[in-house]
Amino acid sequence: MTALRNLIQTLMALGTNAYLLFPWGSVIYQGPLKAVCHPGLNCYSCPGALLSCPVGAVQNFIASLRYTIPGSFPHLGAMVVGYLGFIGTIVGRLPCGWICPFGFIQDLLNKVPSRKFNLWAPLRWLKYGVLVVMVILMPLFLLDQYNLGQPWFCKLLCPAGTLEGALPLVFLKPALWTTLGFYFWNKITILILLLTLAVFISRPFCRILCPLGAFYSLFSRMTMVQLEFSEGNCVQCRACVKVCPTGVVPHEQRDSRECIMCLKCLDACHFQALSFGMRRPLRPPKEAHALSGITGVKKT
Repeated sequence: MTALRNLIQTLMALGTNAYLLFPWGSVIYQGPLKAVCHPGLNCYSCPGALLSCPVGAVQNFIASLRYTIPGSFPHLGAMVVGYLGFIGTIVGRLPCGWICPFGFIQDLLNKVPSRKFNLWAPLRWLKYGVLVVMVILMPLFLLDQYNLGQPWFCKLLCPAGTLEGALPLVFLKPALWTTLGFYFWNKITILILLLTLAVFISRPFCRILCPLGAFYSLFSRMTMVQLEFSEGNCVQCRACVKVCPTGVVPHEQRDSRECIMCLKCLDACHFQALSFGMRRPLRPPKEAHALSGITGVKKT
């Protein structure tokens, strides 16, 4: 399963950043595919990007709400929120583990031989603050001189935008170096810090700061697919815990919001205590009681 995941991560990273004409034509692809948002975090401004960034699209939608005519149809950006909600309902944070380019970069960096450290658990709540403050509240209320909201997460924090968008652009267009200021150097500092941390801590950005992962995690307990645990097969060897990139304890934390469904735990478990499949619907109490009577199992 790990080999399949690595293959899909590679193909998605290359396939969704396959615009190779940027050295000769328009630096940024602006064709019809840009109307589609990538399910993962992939910068709109990356010279090779074929798809848009969902976080940027949500921020632009929220920033434009004040200009929506009362009673009119909402901005098309509302469709992005529905699109992300649909993905979250179906597969939860699976895009984080399988198709997000910046998540893939962090996975590669964590393979560098070094001493590995655990993440302080309370830090995982910061990403919900980033989602609420930087993606929702700041674009809505923090306005510029033209009374317009801005995509503040992209401007102040997003490391994917810095690595995939800003850095390639300034090297392709040297004239841009004269325009660089606080926002650029602030994000360069954040990028260096996160890439360094990724060598020693698995997926630090995904676990601490990513608003897209925070949004998807809201659906973790209602997804159509889930990681299932068979208690009778578990021998408490904790092999699944050792390989989990986000610090989940699969046999204790069911439907964890931190689980990115990478399925590394399935490869690590040699006792078939873990499986992946469709979520089984909960039976109503009366039906469950009737079935227990038919099978002769008493409810305790």
